[in-house]
Formats: sequence, C-alpha cells, structure tokens
Amino acid sequence: MKARINGEEWSSGNSSTMHWSFEDIIEFVSRDETLHPGEFLGSGTVGNGCGLEFDRWLKPNDIVELEVEKIGILKNRVVAPVNPQQ
Repeated sequence: MKARINGEEWSSGNSSTMHWSFEDIIEFVSRDETLHPGEFLGSGTVGNGCGLEFDRWLKPNDIVELEVEKIGILKNRVVAPVNPQQ
C-alpha cells in the first residue's frame, strides 16, 4: 500500500501489520449496522501512513493517491472548504 501526495510518496506499508483483519472489522461493524453490497469500510492507515505522524498536512489542490497492489489507485484532489457565510 502506498500513499502519494502530489506525486511524492509519503508512506508505504503492508496489510500484514494491521491490528485487525478485514474479517474482524466486518464482524464488528455488522453487530450494529446492516452492511449492503457496494459499501466501503475504512480500516485506518497502514503503519506510518498518517500525515499526523510526520506533521505533514493536506492543503487545497493537493492530489492524493492511495494505491493497493492488485486493486488499483484511488486518486482525488483536495478542495477548499465551502464557507456558507460568504
């Protein structure tokens, strides 16, 4: 698993370091929620995968890429928050 910001690799990890398996996560969530096909579950970050650990922060217009081997790349641009008072 890799995380890149504006093409710069910020983290790289492996799912083998996860504290809970996906099966455990699904079991826990499904105790109180009905899971439907196509829904996404967030599992947190891989080790060294959080910008907070490095005092690095996303800003508007950053391009975030999350890559998982054999699954693909999720790529999004960070947008500025909308100020409803303007």
